[in-house]
Amino acid sequence: MAGGYMGKVLFVNLSTGELEDETLDEKICRDFIGGYGIGARILYSRQKAGVDPLGPENTLGFITGPLTGSPTPSGTRYTVVGKSPLTGTWGDANSGGEFGPYLKFAGYDAVFLTGISARPVYLFIDNGKAELRDSGHLWGKDTYETESLLQTEHGRESRVSCIGPSGEKLSLISCVITQRGCAAGRSGLGAVMGSKRLKAVVARGDQTVPVADKQAIDKLRKEYMAALNDTQSRGYEFFQSFRKYGTANHAALSAHSGDSPVKNWGGIGVSDFPDVSGIEPDPVIANLDKHIGCWHCPIACEGSLKAGTGEYRYPAGSRRPEYETLASFGAMCLNNNTESIAMTNYICNRYGIDTISAGCTIAFAIECYENGLITREDTDDVELTWGNHGAIVTMTEKLARREGFGDVLADGVKLAADRIGRGTEKYSVHIGGQEPGMHDPKLMPPMVGNMASAAARYQMDATPGRHTQGFGPSSFMQHALSAAGLCYFGRVGPYFTNFMNAVTGCNYSQDELSEAGERIATLRHVFNLREGINPLKWSVHPRIVGKTPFKSGPLAGVTADIEAQIYWNLGALDWDRFTTKPRKKKLLYLGLDEVAKDLWP
Repeated sequence: MAGGYMGKVLFVNLSTGELEDETLDEKICRDFIGGYGIGARILYSRQKAGVDPLGPENTLGFITGPLTGSPTPSGTRYTVVGKSPLTGTWGDANSGGEFGPYLKFAGYDAVFLTGISARPVYLFIDNGKAELRDSGHLWGKDTYETESLLQTEHGRESRVSCIGPSGEKLSLISCVITQRGCAAGRSGLGAVMGSKRLKAVVARGDQTVPVADKQAIDKLRKEYMAALNDTQSRGYEFFQSFRKYGTANHAALSAHSGDSPVKNWGGIGVSDFPDVSGIEPDPVIANLDKHIGCWHCPIACEGSLKAGTGEYRYPAGSRRPEYETLASFGAMCLNNNTESIAMTNYICNRYGIDTISAGCTIAFAIECYENGLITREDTDDVELTWGNHGAIVTMTEKLARREGFGDVLADGVKLAADRIGRGTEKYSVHIGGQEPGMHDPKLMPPMVGNMASAAARYQMDATPGRHTQGFGPSSFMQHALSAAGLCYFGRVGPYFTNFMNAVTGCNYSQDELSEAGERIATLRHVFNLREGINPLKWSVHPRIVGKTPFKSGPLAGVTADIEAQIYWNLGALDWDRFTTKPRKKKLLYLGLDEVAKDLWP
């Protein structure tokens, strides 16, 4: 087995309680690397089309990459995969922390679960041995309590990935949480976990991830750390700022530059949200207790807070909000109250809710309220107005608990608009059912290199609405890096190929890694085609692309030419411009013979 892999995958049938180990296929590793690459390969091969995302036949996977848990800087990530109950498409969500490395230390590269347990359970993996245990005492508890109780039972050396009450109640925007705030946030996979009555996966072990060339890795690490600490380089300032603020370092700037959407994608930051002092970097870290890093990360960009002492009493140890949360609960809601955003972040982490979708759903509800489409009678007497931070916090907790009007909102903006009616779909900004990430594609120029897909990625990636994904040839290496288990913010990109070769011993070229990224992107897309989904048929809310351009501000007069971006990239990918089916010749070139037979019988 190549270095970087433990060589073992666990398959669990929750309906029968059967657990079975399989040897990880070396060709799958070479072709699909890890993470959602291997996830797509397993689900496409073993899961039939048309399964209910919340039913027993949907497969839920927890998957690492070859660099996860290795000496590679920022090799910390794991991915949760499954058919998304939010969009009906391929679903994946990526998280840092320490769970991914510890899953490998426990002896496994991945875990795949099918079926539905008759009672609440959790999966305990201990140094190569796995068992299902009763979690009745954990059901109903939040992610903080669940993690604490399981670590008390299994030792501080164990790591926990779990859902909160929102996942148990099948909120379609619920997520999977580890370490009190590291979220596998998107695609609604917390609901899949809840539907299976799986409360948590616990990993404990002391095995070492094998590497092919330790000497080469040590040399690469020294080069990387020297670059990280080179005070003469432009990157030095970035890393210092990132260590101090995390992604919160640009929330205020983005609200005024046109990067982040404002006022439910309908506002202009400099005029609708002129005071951004509450989401400036220093106020966001004013109550910081300590910096937190993912497993062996030299940057340590995350932070935990001291207990809130003002109007919002979040507990000590709550996570500092990051950019996407500051944008969704801040700029999107015209909310400039720092502590309220910290509180909503705490609520979402505690209950297990994606902060992007939750903040966007609150912004949608506010705009509906401001335009008279819903009233205080609908909202349980909560005055949902722009910037009303008290109302935002109250409704966020209702959403997380599925209480009152929060139950209407708990599955995201698309279903909320469907339930409310009254013309609210006008303000329901989503693609394929998922709220877009907090980056406005209109800010990106139409041509960067080979036609940047800033707008097209929201519509055309296999997981719609994703800001961390891409579309077209420019995304291939990004897919490979993610599948390998690396964090984007670690800036290991220039060293990626060398680290892959030193860890795995596979002697990849950059072209081979890029081809693996194309293979991964293609198979994720084909998963959707097999589900009967052609992304060209999704409607894109006009606000996302500026069909009616803003008249002022940094994006005045700008419309993102999404049609041109899609057209160019479909040609570059060799996908049909109407059906989006990859050509048979392309599939065979990528070694996807099974897929070629399915699409071109």
